[in-house]
Amino acid sequence: MSQPHPPPPLLDAGTVDTQVREGVATVTFGHPKSNSLPGALLAGLAEAIDAAGRDPAARVIVLRSEGGGAFCAGASFEELKAVGDKAAGKRFFSGFAKVILAMIRSPRLVVTRVQGKTAGGGVGLIAASDYALAAAGASLRLSELALGLGPFVVGPVIEKKIGLAAFGALAVDAEWRSAAWAHQHGLYAEVLDTAEELDRRVDAFAARLAGRSPEAMRRLKEVLWEGTEGWPDLLAARAEISGELVTTEFARKVLGTT
Repeated sequence: MSQPHPPPPLLDAGTVDTQVREGVATVTFGHPKSNSLPGALLAGLAEAIDAAGRDPAARVIVLRSEGGGAFCAGASFEELKAVGDKAAGKRFFSGFAKVILAMIRSPRLVVTRVQGKTAGGGVGLIAASDYALAAAGASLRLSELALGLGPFVVGPVIEKKIGLAAFGALAVDAEWRSAAWAHQHGLYAEVLDTAEELDRRVDAFAARLAGRSPEAMRRLKEVLWEGTEGWPDLLAARAEISGELVTTEFARKVLGTT
C-alpha cells in the first residue's frame, strides 16, 4: 500500500517528492527549467534519498524527474550567475557532492529512469546510480568546460563508472553524446526504444529488486562502491575548484554576468 506523505516542499521553484509503494521508494525531482538543479533542490534531493535509505518499508529506490522532456539540465544557471564569491560557489557545488554521496552511501540500490537529455551535473546523478535505464533519445553531455568551469565534483563518480579515458573524452569535448554511446560506455545499463517501454521496464525491474534480499543488495552495493571512502574530502576539494572558477572573468562573461 502507498504510504501517506506530506505535500512536496517548494524548493526554489522546484520540488522533491517521495512515494513508497510495495517496497519501492520513488524519489521524483522537478524544476520548470528542464529539471535543473538549484541549491535548495539539491539539498532536498540528498535528504530524500537519505530518508528513503533509512525507511524500512523501502527496499529499492527509483530516482526520476518530472515530465517527458529533459531528465536534468544540470546546475541552475540563475544560481550560478548569482554566485558572488568563492565561498558561495563552493557551497553551491557542494550540493552535488551531497547528492552523489547520498546515492552511493544509501544501503538501497538506486535505479534511475532517464527519459530525456541530461547535461552537466545531471550526468553525475546517472553515474551515481547503481542501475540506470534510459530512453533512446536520452543523449547527454558534460557542458562545464564550455562555461569556463569543469566537471570536477561529478568527475570521480563518472570516472569510476566509465573509466578515465571515456570520462576525459566526455569532459573535454563538451558536446552531446547519444544514448547508444552512454550505453556502450556503461552509464546506461539499458536503453529502451520508447518512453512507454522505459516506464514498463523501470516498474518491472524495481518490483523484482524489491523482492530480493535487502542484506544481499546492501552487501553488493558496498562492493560496487568500494574505494570511495575518501570521497567526502575529495568532493569537497573539487567543489572548491569549481567555486573558484565560477567567479573568474571568463565564466562570468559566459554566464552573462559581466
